Amino acid sequence: MKDRIYVCHTFYHVYITCAKELLRSQSHSKPSQAAIVLSQMSTDFCDLKNRLEAAELFAAVFEYDEKTRDFFPELKKYHANSGNLLTNMINRIIYTKKLGKAQIPFLPVDFREYRDVYVYCDSDPIGYYLNYAKIPYHAIEDGLNCLLLFDAAHYDNRGFFRFKAWMSARNFIFIQNGYGKYCLDMEVNDISVLKNPGPNYIGQSREKMLNSLNENSINQLLEIFIADKNSLIQKLNDESKPKTLILTEPLCDKDTRIKVFAKIIDQYGQSNGKEIQLIIKPHPMDSVDYQKHFAGSIVLDGKFPMEILNLIPNLYFDRVISIFTAPAGIKFAGEIISLGRDFKKDNQDSRPFHEKLSSYIEETLALPGKI
Repeated sequence: MKDRIYVCHTFYHVYITCAKELLRSQSHSKPSQAAIVLSQMSTDFCDLKNRLEAAELFAAVFEYDEKTRDFFPELKKYHANSGNLLTNMINRIIYTKKLGKAQIPFLPVDFREYRDVYVYCDSDPIGYYLNYAKIPYHAIEDGLNCLLLFDAAHYDNRGFFRFKAWMSARNFIFIQNGYGKYCLDMEVNDISVLKNPGPNYIGQSREKMLNSLNENSINQLLEIFIADKNSLIQKLNDESKPKTLILTEPLCDKDTRIKVFAKIIDQYGQSNGKEIQLIIKPHPMDSVDYQKHFAGSIVLDGKFPMEILNLIPNLYFDRVISIFTAPAGIKFAGEIISLGRDFKKDNQDSRPFHEKLSSYIEETLALPGKI
């Protein structure tokens, strides 16, 4: 039987997986026998597969054409709300099995061959498959302390949660984030910050793990995620002007995004009357051409997780501006401005999300001292 296999859906997942394996290799002399799977369901990993293979950190790198429920029109009727609790539960039992079984033709590897299976998003179809196939696995949180911001297991199953959790523990239905029958444990960064931690949650500090990496491991991580590492470091360490980093997020349509970030740049384009160097870090799933719309700014490659910047020696930004990106993951800034910290709490506004976001940012930036 082979050692370990990780299923990753985002660059952040790959980043944490690489850090785990690099830390393991620091204390083991033999090469890693772990495998990694890049799910193409929601992320374009570009040439990351080639770079992972070149790094020789994993014994195998697979790509997975994971299919969402929308790919299978025959499942739609089981996911509709009938208005009847009993009918909905019966449909959910059928849906749980059918979605898991439907993944089989698209699997890139036989997960039964591995001693340990790790999945970051078991809410995605891979989680349904593993439970359908009765394959034990370890779940890992999707992002840093993400359950603090949004506990999907409880929210998606609000109303009779204990009964639904009981059903999931017996594999009649499936609930993500540690409540499935075949989920051995759920790894999170910090259990203490969670309101409703599950019974099999375990803590694994990301900061402690990353701080334990030696210089060689850090350089290897940087080379995996940043194609032209030396050129990037030279740009970012230019001290001729104060630097402001803007983190984008694909929260709405492209036109609204351009409008929102134009307002942000207009507001923060100067500091005490002096021009600053604006640097834009696109989210890996953001497809806006920021170089075209914001000439004069340095636009970084979007295809690496923001957290990788923490590993660049002596990197410092005077200010980092984000909308929803977790500030706890940023270690390289003098000041962090999170524009959306109050926006997510507004549940009374019934307008479409992109309209709420656009007007919120405009109002926030128009009010001196609010941020």
